[in-house]
Amino acid sequence: MADNALGRFLRARREATAPPTTERRRRTPGLRRGELADRAGISVEYLTRLERGTDRSPSGQVLAALADALGMTADERIHLYRLVKAGSTCSPPPPPPLRPTVQALLDALAPTAAAVLDPAGDVLACTETFRTISGLGDERNVVRFAFSPAGKAHYPDWEQVAHDRAASLRAAADLGDHAASTLAFELSITAGAAFTSRYDAVAALPPATGTERWGSLLVAFETLYLSGEGENRILVCFSQH
Repeated sequence: MADNALGRFLRARREATAPPTTERRRRTPGLRRGELADRAGISVEYLTRLERGTDRSPSGQVLAALADALGMTADERIHLYRLVKAGSTCSPPPPPPLRPTVQALLDALAPTAAAVLDPAGDVLACTETFRTISGLGDERNVVRFAFSPAGKAHYPDWEQVAHDRAASLRAAADLGDHAASTLAFELSITAGAAFTSRYDAVAALPPATGTERWGSLLVAFETLYLSGEGENRILVCFSQH
């Protein structure tokens, strides 16, 4: 995190946030460190270390609490996550190419809506029909999409879909999938409590079959788990009018 960009951003947002009182004289603009620390449920000492850059590895829970306390917009939350990500020296390896037989199976399923997903919910490949009805647009991850404004608008039964997507990500993270854990960290900041309240409360595996409403369509789905490394799966969807 060159030049402590995260600390500068947190301090700037703190100083731009209206104080809780109408005191006539304040030595500093905006919130004092103690006021922000109280709102976020962290110590003043820890907030000081974050702003000064002596601690550059805050947890997602801490960053989400600070984002809530500072009333950050969705764009500001994304920027906050990007600042943390920019400071990381670890970059995930690219996904391995699909086995030719898996790609052939996907091609054979067309024009049915189908997609190959990895444990974290990344769409590794899909049919054109899936691309059309899924609503993903440029997004390549079904979990991240579900917790975006576009996803919330796309799913009439968003509450249930959000619960199931969080459960899917939690299951993958608990089994040690690094990409799933990384995405959970990201969403804890960018989506906040809408994600963490569901992710933390997961008590069952997500359904492998069922129905969901995508836009105006009622979609029945089946999940086919692929053999081999990676624990990828094929999601096959049938629209019902």
